[in-house]
Amino acid sequence: MCTECLKYNITTMASLESPLTTHVLNVAMGVPASNVTLRLYRQDPSSKTWQLLNTGITNADGRYPGLITKELFTAGVYKLHFETAQYWASLGDTSFYPYVEIVFTINDPGQKYHVPLLLSRFSYSTYRGS
Repeated sequence: MCTECLKYNITTMASLESPLTTHVLNVAMGVPASNVTLRLYRQDPSSKTWQLLNTGITNADGRYPGLITKELFTAGVYKLHFETAQYWASLGDTSFYPYVEIVFTINDPGQKYHVPLLLSRFSYSTYRGS
């Protein structure tokens, strides 16, 4: 994890309102996708490498509260990585996509961003919500 992220523990991050949220929905079954492992990265503007900011698992509602704090949320390029093969395997299924990565740009970190993942075994989609 990035060094500035180490000063925040998961309990602290989960208790704060995140300016960036996600929601994973299993659209094939019409239910939230719980227990999906996810990771949030920010791209270093100089080296173009990805810095891990947070990792977690979606809750029963398909959400992961406390994704990032307002203090750590800065302008830049971010990536949400979802372990979809692992999720489908837990349901006794296979998936065409072993993982899904959503890369997006934050220009105004003062806004609230919602980046949901609508998921089935053979397709996925996303959009920018608020």
